Amino acid sequence: MDVSLERRIEILEENMAQLRDVPVRLSAVESQIVQLRAEMQTGFSALRGQNDETRREMARLNDETRREMASLNDVTRREMVSLNDETRREMVRLNEETQREMVRLNDETRRELTRLNDETNAYLRVLHEEVISRIALLQEGRPTAFRKNERKRKRR
Repeated sequence: MDVSLERRIEILEENMAQLRDVPVRLSAVESQIVQLRAEMQTGFSALRGQNDETRREMARLNDETRREMASLNDVTRREMVSLNDETRREMVRLNEETQREMVRLNDETRRELTRLNDETNAYLRVLHEEVISRIALLQEGRPTAFRKNERKRKRR
């Protein structure tokens, strides 16, 4: 309150002078805001357009990928069927080959067993004849009475 009325009016006038520029400055800010808004709308519209274009491109790529996967899946199935058929044919061929080999080995084993059996029978006949001849030799050296008793025992 020590300030005089004149000084107070001067201060008030100075403040008012500063406030006179405010409407011009506000107008400039408003103009910049309007311009920024317009630029942002343009930018957002461009982004929306790019987003739509990106979505369309992604959908196209997705469809293309699905078609390619379906094609590859079909190719893989055909290959699997072909390999399965080929494997079955090979298994049948190997099974038939194994059966033929088993029959051959069985026949070979039978022949070998027959040969060994014949050989064993021949050897047993030789041994049997040898035993009989030895018995005959032993009996030749025995007395006649012993031979008669032996014959009687055989008859019973």
